[in-house]
Amino acid sequence: MLGWRGPLTFMRTQIIGLWLVLAIRATLAYDYEGHYLVNRLAIGALPSDFPDFVKSDKASKRIAFLGGEADRWRNTNELPLKHVNNPDHYLDVEDLALYGIEPKSLSPFRYDFVAQTARARAANPDHFPKIDPARDLEHIRALPGFLPWAITEYYGKLESAFSYLKVFRENGTPDEIINAQENVIYIMGVMGHFVADASQPLHTTSNYNGWNGANPRGYTTNHTFHAWIDGGFLMTAGFPAVAELQPALHPAQILWQSSSGANSPVFGRVLQYVLEQHAFVEPLYELEKAGKLSASGDKQEGRKFMRERLTAGAQMLSDLWLTAWKQAPPDAYLKSQLTKRAEPEHAP
Repeated sequence: MLGWRGPLTFMRTQIIGLWLVLAIRATLAYDYEGHYLVNRLAIGALPSDFPDFVKSDKASKRIAFLGGEADRWRNTNELPLKHVNNPDHYLDVEDLALYGIEPKSLSPFRYDFVAQTARARAANPDHFPKIDPARDLEHIRALPGFLPWAITEYYGKLESAFSYLKVFRENGTPDEIINAQENVIYIMGVMGHFVADASQPLHTTSNYNGWNGANPRGYTTNHTFHAWIDGGFLMTAGFPAVAELQPALHPAQILWQSSSGANSPVFGRVLQYVLEQHAFVEPLYELEKAGKLSASGDKQEGRKFMRERLTAGAQMLSDLWLTAWKQAPPDAYLKSQLTKRAEPEHAP
């Protein structure tokens, strides 16, 4: 979840004292703690027939640690990395209307979507907010974000890793099997970051850090809001433990039957998940407006909301992991190469 976008805008506010301290800490702590928790919960929901190597204590801790990896990439000063990584953490669903795009008509191909948005901007440049180049060093302000594509692409990487692991298990060396397993662990962990990001509704909206534009319902415009939801609130309300949330998850389930290529259901199901989380944007703002997310007062309703978002992310992640394992076909090309390698050499 649980990262945030852009410069440290909350530093520009006049908020002082405990609130500011918590907001700063939220960008450094819950980020990792939330992602760690989601990945651990997802592991706990895997069924007994999932590969055992993933469930070992060492692997589980590694997968949980990697939940924070994609946010660590954001701490670099290397702008080309920021350019490709930062938009993967969000999708501004409302902004799709500016491009004349219905969310459910989105292409599963990232660069087809990029071309579509570029054409819309070129055709109607005055339709879009002006971009200050001095505040867009990463060259991302013209992008609505790529969160569902990031999740879909990591799913493809994981399915590929399972495909070649299945072949190495039959025909590979012990070292090859170990290396293939380590690749699976790495992809599972990093993939978890983006699935968890989507479960935090502010990663699905242009109103990601206080309400923008017309605001008839009087929602907060405070630019500390995202950081507060990412961590400050639960730091005061009490961060949930794995044992507290695990019973809310059911055993992971396969999300679709096997298919691939143009008929692959991956992107559609991931997009459905992102849009489901987007539906919680206004309820989240309503909770803030009602004082249910304040540093003082009754936090029970706000804490329940955040618990549900964390478990929604963990459930989706576990289901995606299981689906990738079950639907991954053995890597046919690799199998043919390993079969050749096993054949006795013939004299010339």
